[in-house]
Amino acid sequence: MKLAILRVRGRRKINYKIEDTLKMLRLIRPNNCVIVDDTPQNLGMIMKVKDYVAYGQVDELTIFKLLSKRGKKGRIDLSTVMKEDEIKKAASEIFGGAKLKDFVNPVFKLRPPSKGYKNTKKNYPEGDLGKRGDMTMLLSRMM
Repeated sequence: MKLAILRVRGRRKINYKIEDTLKMLRLIRPNNCVIVDDTPQNLGMIMKVKDYVAYGQVDELTIFKLLSKRGKKGRIDLSTVMKEDEIKKAASEIFGGAKLKDFVNPVFKLRPPSKGYKNTKKNYPEGDLGKRGDMTMLLSRMM
């Protein structure tokens, strides 16, 4: 199972331990997204930074959309280097357990969501922070 982690909040008045954990997750700036495995180590890091990120499960179709729209290999867009069938194959391999960095840069730089965030200081039902059942809606607004 794969999890998408999206940094929502910025760097102002942040504890250094949380900032270090965000750096280990490669979430340097707001609106950056990474896809990680559902391991106890990653879940522990997510629990530490849950007040600064939104996270949830992603499916293979969402990974394909991320790769085709916002994926980069170096500085080159992935859609110019690979064909759609190759991107679908890469998405299925990543969903199956392959490393993301073998195909693209591990960090997806997304745009702010269309119609904005609900609230960047409250958890999911009222705001956008914390655990979500499915990240597809939020990520599709940001691609």
